Amino acid sequence: MRSRLLSERFTEALAYAAELHAGHRRKGPGDLPYMGHLLAVASLVLEDGGSEQEAIAALLHDAIEDQPRDGGTRTEIGDRFGPAVLAIVECCTDADSHPKPPWAERKNEYLRHLREDDLPEGVLRVVAADKLHNARSLLSDYRAVGDQLWIRFNAGSAEGQLWYYGAVADVLVERGAGPLAAELRETVDELVRLVEAEQSVSPEG
Repeated sequence: MRSRLLSERFTEALAYAAELHAGHRRKGPGDLPYMGHLLAVASLVLEDGGSEQEAIAALLHDAIEDQPRDGGTRTEIGDRFGPAVLAIVECCTDADSHPKPPWAERKNEYLRHLREDDLPEGVLRVVAADKLHNARSLLSDYRAVGDQLWIRFNAGSAEGQLWYYGAVADVLVERGAGPLAAELRETVDELVRLVEAEQSVSPEG
C-alpha cells in the first residue's frame, strides 16, 4: 500500500505554483487568487485516491499554458518534479504559444487528445478534478450573476462553454474516470438545466 503522506516534493511544488501564478486571478465574481483553483484541484485528486505525483501535477496543470516562458517552465517541471509529472501537465495543456490558437480549434484538439489510448497514468484523474472544480465554479457563479458570466470567457457564449464541458465529461465517463467524472457530468447537466430554464422565460415573464 502506497504512503498517503505528502513529502517535501509536494511542498516544493506548492511554492513553485505560487511563484508562477503570483498575481493571477480566476475569471468570475470575486477576483479570487488563482492558487485557490490549483489547491482545490490537488485536493480533489487526493480525495479521489490519487498519488502525490498526481497531486503535484494538479498544482502545476496550468503552469505551461499560463507561463510557458519559451519552454522554460516545461524544462523546470521536468527537472524538478520528474518526467511522470511533466507528462501529466503536458496532457493538461491545450496551448503553450501566445497568442493561442482559436478557442474552438484548441478545445477540439484537446478532446481528441483525451481519447488517445496511451495517455500517461493519472491524466484522466487530474483532468476530471480540474474540470469538476471549474464546472462547480461556473454553476455557483451562474446562480450569482446569470448570463453576465459568459462574457468573461473566450468561448463568448453559454453554448460554447456548455458544449465543451459536456464533451469533456462524456469522454471522461466513457474512459472510466470514476466519481470525479460522474460528478462533472451531473454538474454540467444541472448548469444546462438552469441555463435552458432561464432562456425559456419570456421577457414579460
